Order: sequence, then C-alpha cells, then structure tokens
Amino acid sequence: MAIEKVRDYFRRQGMEDQILEFPVSSATVELAAAALGCEPCRIAKSLAFKVGDGAVLVVAAGDARIDNRKFKAFFGTKAAMPHGDEVEALIGHAVGGVCPFAVNDGVRVYLDESLKRFETVYPACGSANSAIRLTIPQLEEHSGYVAWIDVSKDKEA
Repeated sequence: MAIEKVRDYFRRQGMEDQILEFPVSSATVELAAAALGCEPCRIAKSLAFKVGDGAVLVVAAGDARIDNRKFKAFFGTKAAMPHGDEVEALIGHAVGGVCPFAVNDGVRVYLDESLKRFETVYPACGSANSAIRLTIPQLEEHSGYVAWIDVSKDKEA
C-alpha cells in the first residue's frame, strides 16, 4: 500500500506520528477539507501529468486551477492527465491518495506558486483517507521538489 511507503519515509524523518488518518474519505479537496476542518484552499493537491515519456506532479493549493497556456509554456506540452488506472503505475500512489512523498523513481515534483500564500498546508499521504500538516519549508524539504513554478490560473481580484 502506498500509505505504507509514505509512513516508512516519514518514520525515517522522525515524523511518522504526524500523519493523520481519518475514518472518512479525504480523496478530494472538499472531502479532505471537511475531514480536517480547514478551508479547501489549504489542501495541497498533487496533480499528475504525463510529460514526455514520464510523469510530473504539480502540487497546488486546493482552490487553484491549472492554466493550460502557462503549463504548455513551462513544460513544452499540453496538460494531459493520466487515466485513473494509469496513475498508480506512473506515480506510485492511487487516485485519491496521490502525494509528493515516496513517489516512483523519475517522477519530478513541482510546487505551484498558489501555495506560497499559506504558512501550512495539508497534502495527502498515499491513501484516500490521510494527510499531513506541513509548513511550506517542510513541504519543500519532503517533496524533493525540482522547482517552484506558476502554472495556475490567476485569481480574480
């Protein structure tokens, strides 16, 4: 199970006890926010995309939407998400539990600028009923991110 890979990773970091598991689903932004009792925007959703022969994860705020023009400008290809049954094979986590921790070799992780407005966020931990509260510096450290990027739609003022 993917949550066990994530648990093993955080055990080595001395943070296993910070993983939160819920008796209800946290598989979507809305469900995760309800399980945590927080605003949906504070959920750090991990979005999987096919790029070239591999996959990338873009971790963005729960209320962020991908801007296809910005995505193509950065990655050189249109934003194409893998089919649900492909996600686990490509990333190492199934839909509903996709996170930037303990991913398959070769998966590149990018953090979207939409996260920078928060001190803490809640990414999943490899299952459809888990999360962890991390500061942005902790997310940077534990996600193994490649870079901060701006591929989300600008918010209306």
